[in-house]
Amino acid sequence: MSDPQTETPIFVKASELSDKEAASIIPIYCVRPDDWEKVKEGLESVGQNYATARGFAAEAGQRVRVPNSDGEVALVLYGLGLVEDDDLGPIRVGGLSSTLPNGFYKLVSIPKDWNRNLAETGWGLGAYKFETYLKDETHFPTLVLEEDSPLTETQSLADATALCRDLINTPASDMGPVALHKAAVDLAKQYGAVVTETVGEDLLAQNLPMIHAVGRAAHEEPRLVEFEWGDPSHPRLALVGKGITFDTGGVNIKGASSARLMKKDMGGAAHVLALSKLIMENNLPIRLHCLVAVAENAVSAGAYRPGDILRSREGLTVEIDNTDAEGRLVLGDSLTKAAESEPALIIDFATLTGAARVAMGPQVPPYFSNREKPVADVLAQGEKQVDPIWRLPLWKPYYSLLSSPIADMKNSGGSFAGCITAALFLQRFVKNRPWMHFDTYGWNPSARAGHPKGGDMYGVRALYFWLKAGGLNSDLSK
Repeated sequence: MSDPQTETPIFVKASELSDKEAASIIPIYCVRPDDWEKVKEGLESVGQNYATARGFAAEAGQRVRVPNSDGEVALVLYGLGLVEDDDLGPIRVGGLSSTLPNGFYKLVSIPKDWNRNLAETGWGLGAYKFETYLKDETHFPTLVLEEDSPLTETQSLADATALCRDLINTPASDMGPVALHKAAVDLAKQYGAVVTETVGEDLLAQNLPMIHAVGRAAHEEPRLVEFEWGDPSHPRLALVGKGITFDTGGVNIKGASSARLMKKDMGGAAHVLALSKLIMENNLPIRLHCLVAVAENAVSAGAYRPGDILRSREGLTVEIDNTDAEGRLVLGDSLTKAAESEPALIIDFATLTGAARVAMGPQVPPYFSNREKPVADVLAQGEKQVDPIWRLPLWKPYYSLLSSPIADMKNSGGSFAGCITAALFLQRFVKNRPWMHFDTYGWNPSARAGHPKGGDMYGVRALYFWLKAGGLNSDLSK
């Protein structure tokens, strides 16, 4: 996985540079078409002529490295396009860190409507490539930050994103239940968190039967990995992640095209580990309880079957309508356990339903909450951080789609409103504690600025800044 401690860091303060390094800093001008003529007037004639010859008009994504009279790069021009068409905003700076050659750069000109710290975050999001299985290693350019910029937090956001992406991108051959278990424990130990591990048959002894049922057919045993961190006097937050390291669909086996990306079915676990890292690394005043439900949904003689009835930690019985609706089962037991400690809030992340992707596409995770008060603030942080999420309803009439004549409920509601019925299923296990659910895709099908193709993180930055702003101390009672 990516090591944030590289020889060429992606961020540095000017005060940390040698005189020689400081003299080599290349200025970057992030320009909209309306501002281009004014910026152009401030350039030397050679720069003006070169930009004109290259056809630079500040259109979205245009990049021009302008040379000086000696042929060395004197400055970088980066086109942003019209403000009304700019959906990425400051995150667009990630299109530079992913393409510029190694060296020191500084944002000397950005639009007035941009937040500089968010632009610096965008640089960090773009400076990523999954190279575990490649011979060559990419060295990304370094952005020189203003002295008052929060370097530690900005680096932390980049590192947490890289952790999430690395976990998702790693194939199931190297990111099975044992490896994901280890990743969670390694993260916990890095920050002195206390770990609890429940593995294999112990899941039955500890009354976590649905996690056991989903993973019992695989060659690596299912497990629930938990850790706790922080001052017990601080508000308690439970983070719950779906960690299905590969999803065959079980007996209701997936087709080849659907199975191709199922290494990413532990994306929910990757998201909660990334958010946990941000909370611990930035020492937020939170009592953190992270629960990662880990299993491989495999097919063998021991696999659970359609028509089986499973018992849950909550005491509810569940008729299996479809073994490919397994994520909600491992989450059900985990949410029940999380609720037993009476946290101020439970948040779960899961790559849960294809229906969410049909409804919202890959870039906007559906967001569900059983409380009204915090919703507007969470959505506002998503907009502010250019980390969009979109609320969908916990539509109670759809509970009937989960009804079973021989059990308390089914695990699948059929073809209608699939992401809503999945959320309604999960709601049965939170014991009416304040709860948020994010049905994330965890994958970027095509590259865009700040978001390389492959595993990606959605909603975590929005939640981190909501928590940092005191979200757990807001009114969560309604």
